Formats: sequence, structure tokens, C-alpha cells
Amino acid sequence: MTDHDEYFAYLQRRSAIGALYRRHWLYPRLTRRLRGRCLDVGCGIGDMLTFRVGDTVGVDVNPRTVAYCRSRGAAAFTMEPDRLPFAAGVFDSALLDNVLEHIAQPMPLLAEVRRVIKPGGQVLIGVPGRCGWASDPDHKVFYGEGELKACVEPLGFHLREVFHTPLWRSAWLDRNIRQYCVYGLFDR
Repeated sequence: MTDHDEYFAYLQRRSAIGALYRRHWLYPRLTRRLRGRCLDVGCGIGDMLTFRVGDTVGVDVNPRTVAYCRSRGAAAFTMEPDRLPFAAGVFDSALLDNVLEHIAQPMPLLAEVRRVIKPGGQVLIGVPGRCGWASDPDHKVFYGEGELKACVEPLGFHLREVFHTPLWRSAWLDRNIRQYCVYGLFDR
């Protein structure tokens, strides 16, 4: 089994409760902050692509997950690390949901995201809290609110909003719930 197959299998092991949470709570909350044609970077098995149908395109470095997304009718493309297969300024928004923490050096990817976002566009970035970060051995960098802002703003993005899921900012949820995440909405 290849690493791509293992990761695909890992993504398939989500719980029914987790799927309900994403479909009825998380994705509606995220979608309200995404506008126009959106790029889902690190789209995985395409849950957001099948939720926000029509104006959302996905990319992933894993050809196995991209093939699965396409089998579900979603627009998904394989990307090389730090290289997006699109012209400059073709998206109104981008989503990186639980992606950044997997990358030791995120600046090249963030620069690519900036390149494909139209001026005035937005980027929504979600990173896991402490419990979620500790639960995956592939995580390389931990981001709190301050670290996320410090990572993204040097590329010319400006923080518009920070919010937490599943509910609100909570030290207890941060330490005890794997699904707890911090989201930053940035303007280009």
C-alpha cells in the first residue's frame, strides 16, 4: 500500500457523527465566508467540493484522493507540492482547511495561493487546536491565532476575522476535542 493509499484510507475512516458535524454545522459556517469561485487547497476526499457545488474547485497532492473526488462528480486536480495548476487571479476565494499544519515550509504554497486569488479576494485558513494537532503524527507546525497571522500576513494578506469551531474560543475544547479548530479569514 502506498502513502497515497494509506492517507485515502485514513480519510475514509471518519465517523458518522463527524460527517454530520461537517455537513450541518462546519461547512455551512465556512461557506458563508467563501465567495465566488473558490479553490479548496488540500481537498482530500472532496467533502467541501460536494457541499459547495458549482463554484468550488479542489486540488490535492494525492492522486488517489483526486480520483475519488472526480468519481463523485467534483472538479478536482492533482497538484505538485507548492505549485497550483491555474493561471493568476482566477479565484475569488480559497480554503485551506487543516492543510497548513502538514507543511514545514508553508510560504511557497501560500505565495501560490496569493497568485491565483484575485485582488480583493479572500483566503480562509483553518488549523487544528492542541488536541487535534497532537493526534496526527504528520503535523509539522502548530499554529495558534498569533502564529497563523504572523505566517500569512507577510504575503500581503490582512486578517479580517478569527473564529473557532465547533463553537467558540475555549481552552478546554482546545485541549480536549480533536475537531476544535482556529480559522482565520484573510483579505488579499
